[in-house]
Amino acid sequence: MLLLLRSAIARRSLAGSLCLSTALAACAAQAASFTMYRDANCGCCLAWADHIEGSDGHDVNAVDHPDMASVKAENGVPGDLQSCHTAIVEGYVIEGHVPVADVERLLVERPAGVKGLAVAGMPMGSPGMEHGNHRQAFQVIAFGPEGHSVWASYPASH
Repeated sequence: MLLLLRSAIARRSLAGSLCLSTALAACAAQAASFTMYRDANCGCCLAWADHIEGSDGHDVNAVDHPDMASVKAENGVPGDLQSCHTAIVEGYVIEGHVPVADVERLLVERPAGVKGLAVAGMPMGSPGMEHGNHRQAFQVIAFGPEGHSVWASYPASH
């Protein structure tokens, strides 16, 4: 019996090691369903949804909403982090043009105290705001009850 237990533990350790040796997201990548609230007149929101859906089979349900300020308030998006659209995925708030890789990392890591991720404003070159090869520098900010912190940074490019 002890030998069987040791064998099972060894298999789990090997599986854990293999998972750690590959990309973290690849080990736990799951298709997720997003609900994205947007102003009906904003086209970049749909371009961001296309970016999300182009990765790992994610699905985005776009909901036109006449009062985006109320959506942001109801979901606790800080005023200094607001952008054009607000998405909800697995209980997290995704505000603005957050790259899919950062959302997937959030869904894998599930850090304590993080309510969501945001890219404030609408930086040129962020997902959904592409225009040629030009990209403004921007940061993805993790936010929650304890405040804000930088989740990822993207440099400018020309």
